[in-house]
Amino acid sequence: MVTTLSGRRLLTDEGQMDYPEVSIEDGRIVRVDEGAPNGSSDTLTAAFFDVHVHGAVGHDFMAATPVEIAEVGRFLASRGVGHYLPTTVTASIDLTLRALENLADAIEGERGREASIAVPVGIHLEGPFVSHAKRGVHPVVSLQTPSVELFDRMQEAARGHVRLMTMAPELPHALELIEHATAGGVRVSMGHSMATAAETLAAIAAGATSSTHLFNAMRALDHREPGIVGTILDREDVYAEAICDGVHLDPAIVRLWLRVMGEERAILVTDGISATGMPDGPYRLGDLDVEVKNGVCLLGETLAGSVLTMDKAVSNVQQFTGTSLGTAVRLASRNPARMMGMTQLTEIAAGRPANFNVFDEAGNRTGSILGGRVVA
Repeated sequence: MVTTLSGRRLLTDEGQMDYPEVSIEDGRIVRVDEGAPNGSSDTLTAAFFDVHVHGAVGHDFMAATPVEIAEVGRFLASRGVGHYLPTTVTASIDLTLRALENLADAIEGERGREASIAVPVGIHLEGPFVSHAKRGVHPVVSLQTPSVELFDRMQEAARGHVRLMTMAPELPHALELIEHATAGGVRVSMGHSMATAAETLAAIAAGATSSTHLFNAMRALDHREPGIVGTILDREDVYAEAICDGVHLDPAIVRLWLRVMGEERAILVTDGISATGMPDGPYRLGDLDVEVKNGVCLLGETLAGSVLTMDKAVSNVQQFTGTSLGTAVRLASRNPARMMGMTQLTEIAAGRPANFNVFDEAGNRTGSILGGRVVA
């Protein structure tokens, strides 16, 4: 049966349509037409795509069962996310391999999933190939020197579902691993790193396409040694994540990030951990016991991810920068999809998933539709 979704305007990857009428059948878009004035004040947008999230509602992807992964997916859907990359954290090799196997099961099991749930479409491997100096909370005992052999073991455990990897490009053998992973279709993001500008440029030449939570856990910008930060801000061919929770970055830095990166290369992520959607208290992040106090995730005095949701990130970036809803949504949907080479996930066109967010006249998200069904 064909159903119709309408609104006052539709924000697409490239622009806006007034009075859209979206025909939907079997969870996919059949047709998008411009209709007549209909009295609606709703704005329709693509659903979000979070490429960096470690868990939610008490569940950490390093240990979550299939039922718990589905619970995370329902929570993410309730915050406007249509697709996501479950993200690992540095841990023992055995724990990492088990987690990758479990996540691969969840990804492959999505064929029979319920409609109104966010879909995992690949794995983001954050660590273990990160810098001791900028490891953040990644446990030093489990850090590894970049190794094609070890990466291949992990990719085998993941049954090919590792699609994004964060690593420090200055480490021994890093360029070899970047070239190898990139040749296999994996996107490489530079992060948790003390890389110099020269080392960053070498990594980009080897295939790196992005930076992980720019400014956080990397060499600080210096006028004589730009490092990753200065190099990324000076390029026009690399993407940059930012965590817009008001904790990881001051709003002035968010404004700088968006002004320089522009709406084509800036990516919103949450870096959300198991505590997302939960009250303050103790939680797990991989092998680690972390504490959430006043909504801030900490291991001692070090930030340990966030409790940010993507709808809040979209709201925050508008508040911090004054940018439009259309731009903010594209940072959370189109740009991560482009960076990942998965543009089909967020395009609003015939044959694409019928995944939408609905915003009211004031720009507040009021609901979501995934697979053509309203998210409860």
